[in-house]
Amino acid sequence: MGPPSLLIIGLNYTPEPVGIGPYTAGLCETLVRSGHRITAIVGKPYYPQWLADPAYAGGWLEAEQNGVRLVRCPHYVPRNPTGIRRFAHLISFAISAMVPAVRIALRDRPQVVFCVAPALVSVITAILAAWLCGARLWIHIQDFEVEAAFATGLMRKNSLHGRIALWLEAWLLRQGDRVSTISPQMLAKLGEKGIPQERQFELRNWADARFASDPAGADELRCEWGLTGKTVALYSGNIARKQGIEILIDAACLLQHRQDIAIVICGEGPNRAALAERARSLGNIQLHNLQPVGRMGAMLTMADLHLLPQIAGAADLVLPSKLTNMLASGKPVIATTDPGTGLHGEIMGCGISVPPGNATALAEAIIALADDGQRRTALGQAASCRAAERWQQDAILARTAKELEVLVS
Repeated sequence: MGPPSLLIIGLNYTPEPVGIGPYTAGLCETLVRSGHRITAIVGKPYYPQWLADPAYAGGWLEAEQNGVRLVRCPHYVPRNPTGIRRFAHLISFAISAMVPAVRIALRDRPQVVFCVAPALVSVITAILAAWLCGARLWIHIQDFEVEAAFATGLMRKNSLHGRIALWLEAWLLRQGDRVSTISPQMLAKLGEKGIPQERQFELRNWADARFASDPAGADELRCEWGLTGKTVALYSGNIARKQGIEILIDAACLLQHRQDIAIVICGEGPNRAALAERARSLGNIQLHNLQPVGRMGAMLTMADLHLLPQIAGAADLVLPSKLTNMLASGKPVIATTDPGTGLHGEIMGCGISVPPGNATALAEAIIALADDGQRRTALGQAASCRAAERWQQDAILARTAKELEVLVS
């Protein structure tokens, strides 16, 4: 008996350059190379710009990409993804994915239906597909989206809608034969939602090998952006509510007397315009578009230190995927997170944690590392070792392939 066949359902996929998409694609392509037969029902590219890619216009599109059979579904993409618009975006994918999911379940009889959340509502589609073909159901949680909605103010926990959402989330997760997520703290949260430990599995994200160190490219980028001779504190990634990225503007205000320090933000997202407006009068902060894959290694290498802001209450709801590449770059990380959280545990010994929302503490941490090159080097070396120990792609996916075989046996 060969490796189990899979139907994978997940909204995000490459060519989206950041976020969940590259990890779902990496999982699919690695399993295909191991002999698994994979069909993936995914959305059309839109992230992180929240803008539908015109190259994928039209209805359902089917193609093969690196050995993976892809079905791309049409779905709604709001320009301003807040509240009801974001929910409509997620449910539109779940409904659109239902048509090919039923067809593939009945025709191909996959042994495992693997659903990636967000969007959690697409688990309903996955449950139906698994039932139709008698497959095992694996639910993978990248982000506890209901509680993230509470933390960012999109939904109130004590409201009727909030209580219904929490009940539905727990019920859907309990339908999984396996429920995986990306950190120990998120596994503990699965336990709180009623998932027995024997059905839990840790499936971490990994450092992207395409973003390897590029010193020559880093020097070119510094020269191009006028950063030669400066200590560069870099944030690269999505610009949205749960990042709490506005704290970087506040820290830049406090650092205006330090002309040798520059804060650089590279990213896209729904809050980009408002952020640019707040930073307009500051000479020590730069905003750039998210860099293409070919320049990501140079950009990460260019940084002297990385900034990882997060709002209070979100630290154990999601472990930011960008952290893996920050650590792999061999540079220290300053994160806004409290002691005892998962994010604090991941950077302890290779970076600095400061309280969420405390711009003064963040500015002081930036100064402390800017003025101590020896400490930056030591923390950076520890970061590189941490990435090798915990976020090595081959080891993570080899464990996952073994767990798939256990699940269907």
